[in-house]
Amino acid sequence: MINLKNEAEMIAFGKRIGETIFPHSIITLTGDLGAGKTTFTKGIGQGLEIKKIINSPTFTIVKVYSGRMTLYHFDAYRLEGADDDLGFEEMFEDDGLCVIEWPQFIEDIIPEERLEIEIIKNEFLHKTTVPLLVSRHEKKKGNGFSTIPFAMSPPGFEPGTPRLKV
Repeated sequence: MINLKNEAEMIAFGKRIGETIFPHSIITLTGDLGAGKTTFTKGIGQGLEIKKIINSPTFTIVKVYSGRMTLYHFDAYRLEGADDDLGFEEMFEDDGLCVIEWPQFIEDIIPEERLEIEIIKNEFLHKTTVPLLVSRHEKKKGNGFSTIPFAMSPPGFEPGTPRLKV
């Protein structure tokens, strides 16, 4: 769990991920409405050197941004129960980065190899701490997760914790 104290720290952490992410990657973002999924994506966009303003694709479902690599920003919230072929597979197979908000609504078409991030707004800390649960989704025996070194740490991250469950 990573604690971020404010929106600026969330954007800075997203930027670090955007600076180090590799092509053909998928990141899923889960969390309640207003938890900060789009804010986090803005930081990723900064790391990808995207100059346009990144905002929620709620009504367009997906927005495409050009930078160091293409960013496909999905909001699958309105797709619950959709059975149509939406053409997302082409974007998943592209050399860009796909960031998917509300992935549970299109779970059956998202590739298994992805970085899952859950954003939780802690109401008890006056909405100032936003922990992120970062995990690498893999279906395998055991607990389903691999532990690998975590190199991208946010501002104020404790250096005494060199590994995360990812």
